[in-house]
Amino acid sequence: MNPIGHPSLSTEDQRAPREPDAIEDTGLDPCFLHDLALKHAYHEGMCTSSRVAEKLCLPLQLTDHLLQWLRKDHLVALTAQIGPDDHRYEMLDRGAERVKQLLDVSGYVGPAPVSLAAYRRRVEATAVNETPPPPEKVARAFDPIVIPEASLLTAGLALSSGRSLFLFGPPGNGKTSIARLIHDAFEGDIWVPHAIEIDGQVIKVYDPHIHARSKETEPAGADRRWVRIRRPLVVVGSELTMESMDLIDSRGLRFYEAPFQLKTNGGTLVIDDFGRQRVDSSDLINRWITPLENGRDFLTLATGKTIEVPFRQFLIFVTNLPVEKIVDQAFLRRIGYRLRVDPPTEEIYRKIFERCAWERHIPMEPEALDALLARYRQEGRPLRGSEPRDLLDRVLDIQRYAGLYDQPLGELLDLAWTNYFGQTQLLEKDESPPRAGV
Repeated sequence: MNPIGHPSLSTEDQRAPREPDAIEDTGLDPCFLHDLALKHAYHEGMCTSSRVAEKLCLPLQLTDHLLQWLRKDHLVALTAQIGPDDHRYEMLDRGAERVKQLLDVSGYVGPAPVSLAAYRRRVEATAVNETPPPPEKVARAFDPIVIPEASLLTAGLALSSGRSLFLFGPPGNGKTSIARLIHDAFEGDIWVPHAIEIDGQVIKVYDPHIHARSKETEPAGADRRWVRIRRPLVVVGSELTMESMDLIDSRGLRFYEAPFQLKTNGGTLVIDDFGRQRVDSSDLINRWITPLENGRDFLTLATGKTIEVPFRQFLIFVTNLPVEKIVDQAFLRRIGYRLRVDPPTEEIYRKIFERCAWERHIPMEPEALDALLARYRQEGRPLRGSEPRDLLDRVLDIQRYAGLYDQPLGELLDLAWTNYFGQTQLLEKDESPPRAGV
């Protein structure tokens, strides 16, 4: 134990939040904790200090102190002593009536929250630009795709700075894939709270659908009100609305759910298909300008009170619409980096095709790829980075369906082209079709 009573934390866990020794160390109003402990005791029936401590994610000694307080207020009765700081309690009628009143105000019954001030400090300490990935880590993150060196450099600079990134260009060339792979370059875990308390109101933050728990064991002495997770990645697309960017007030439960941008602090937020949302793009732009510029966001409680929260994630906008039609210069000035993702050159297309063929265990035939590229030129069709994958997937479909495992790759690509681009006549009239139905 260290001098103030905390178990020692290893060097690698020094940034882990420490569990509180006393009620004042929680950063919460003692009356709030008193009421939350009472709600847990009510739901447990014949409760024990250790069981309520488990539910509150607080130390046993601190929890038993809260329950002793409830006992002095004649809300619960002590029925047995289990250990030095562990007792059994039962709910009294007065306590049950008090719980009903409390649930009319807030239905939250979960781990003890943390204060907004504690949350701000934690987010600032673990922001993505606090530990930028080195160039070799960025390069490894992009191993799954073929990307020009200039684009890799821009992505690395954006990552290192922690500023936002605007990906644009024609569809089918890997913008969304780039956005997702950028996230893989971030290393390390972060800590998110189960919930935040503000003026007696509770905002749930930890979301198991978004936050993947770290594989590392949480160190002894860490505050269990926080969860150790991998840096989160959230992708939102055309379903994005203005309402989804503010606190979600659950009237039935009488507490709040954090919006997605709050849940992604310390991670990566991708706004995909930007400009295709159900709200006007100018409204979305105005909504993002202040967070982009100041690193903070403003949310509104049901009471009308506005609260300031951190906005510290790596933000990526992705669009295939003409930039000038969806954003203005004021917005672009606030974007950290811009990256236009163009169609691949023939050289890049070849590399993509060869990699996709290798991943699918399809033997490469250089002449088949030459013929495929010649067909692009003949039909004036632009190259797209997604098409080698799509065409080769159709080659596999044809092989499985028609059993054409011995047919040359070039002929299979001709059939795949027909089924992908929708042309109807590929074979000469005097040629026999390979198999009926293909």
